[in-house]
Amino acid sequence: MSRWSRSALYLSWTAGRLDRLHARIDASRAGLDAQLLRRASVAQELATSGVLDPAASIVLYEAAHAARQAEEEQREVAESELSQALRAVFAEPQQVEAVREAPGGEQATRELTEAVRRVPMARRFHNDSVRAARALRRHRKVRWFRLAGHAPFPLAFEMDDEPPAALADRPA
Repeated sequence: MSRWSRSALYLSWTAGRLDRLHARIDASRAGLDAQLLRRASVAQELATSGVLDPAASIVLYEAAHAARQAEEEQREVAESELSQALRAVFAEPQQVEAVREAPGGEQATRELTEAVRRVPMARRFHNDSVRAARALRRHRKVRWFRLAGHAPFPLAFEMDDEPPAALADRPA
């Protein structure tokens, strides 16, 4: 096999790998978006259920609504604010217990616990995919031969996704 054939084979393999990484980024971003939407929906549903006190309901509802309605450039901030609102509302284990004891509260607590646990995992998976694509796109031959084509440079999703301690400690 000639040197040119090996180079062409390497470039073809690298372009295919980069294409697969970009597809993985798209899929992981869709998964992250689904988890963020689920978390906001569960929080909004809980805020309107009448289980929480009025002040907590307002704080949680507004943060969840803002997260669901945020434009792409404001999404990270809005999602971080929802995380902060969840931590403020569920700072004490007693608040979680009060929700659990209300009619339908057991299921609502379970759904919220699952949602706040899945967001960091989905974000980590997405950001790992972004990191891998960025590392490959930094290679000299990838840049010289423009193997990324017109694909936008992958961006990580940075947000505060720390779950409320009272929910994180509880089994799902």
